[in-house]
Amino acid sequence: MIGATLLGGGLLLATAPMAVAQDTGSVRVVHGIPGQPVDVYVDGERALDDFEPATVAGPVDLPAGAREVAVFPADAPDASGTPLLEGSADVAAGASATLVAHLDEQGQPALTPFVDDLSTVPAGQARLVVRHTAAAPAVDVLAGGAPLLTGLSNPGEASATAPAGTVSAAVAASGTTDPVIGPADLTLPEGSATFVHAIGSLDEGSLDLVTFTVDGLHGSPSGVPSGAPSGAPYEATPGWAPAAIGVLGAGVLGAAVLLRRRGARS
Repeated sequence: MIGATLLGGGLLLATAPMAVAQDTGSVRVVHGIPGQPVDVYVDGERALDDFEPATVAGPVDLPAGAREVAVFPADAPDASGTPLLEGSADVAAGASATLVAHLDEQGQPALTPFVDDLSTVPAGQARLVVRHTAAAPAVDVLAGGAPLLTGLSNPGEASATAPAGTVSAAVAASGTTDPVIGPADLTLPEGSATFVHAIGSLDEGSLDLVTFTVDGLHGSPSGVPSGAPSGAPYEATPGWAPAAIGVLGAGVLGAAVLLRRRGARS
């Protein structure tokens, strides 16, 4: 096995040897289960050790094909005992995906794959992708106090294209403007895609955000002066797609995750 230390957090991500780059898919893992450090096993080998909540690991290239994933409480000896979550995912060559361990709307552990949209972003713009993976009802995403993305339920995602710059972002219960998360300033670099994951539990007061940004998605021409002046419009991508467990990605990523929830709720 080949190991790589990731994200400065002492996380060890192990992958099998790979033949050629086109036979791999790029995968990130988001830990969204509050208060439960975990070890993540891929194909029976420990890939993430003492993976802390509200953190991201990756990206790492995994060989294309079926991958078996199991999540155990941290330091479980040799993956013995009952996993918190387990499932299988089919990683397609050339895929870019994020696997999120989180709570479903009822507060039970869940494992959900998302396809990462890394398509070109228009010059002077940025893409914002918000994923609802928290134990909470449907929410709206607010930008500058006004709804930007609405009716987002768990597990689902919505995206919008916005002028690059800094926006005051918040999450509120659907149909309201009273934030349950934020508001907080969110920087959207020109030519980037920022992925925001709402995690935790509303009832338990543990709602939080986990975010990562992918740069280098510039449209032509690149380097147009960016910024989001007061009142600048935001263009929401038509429709939002629930990332339900099943086949994802129109040939980009097929992910079939069969969850067998065993053990106590985190």
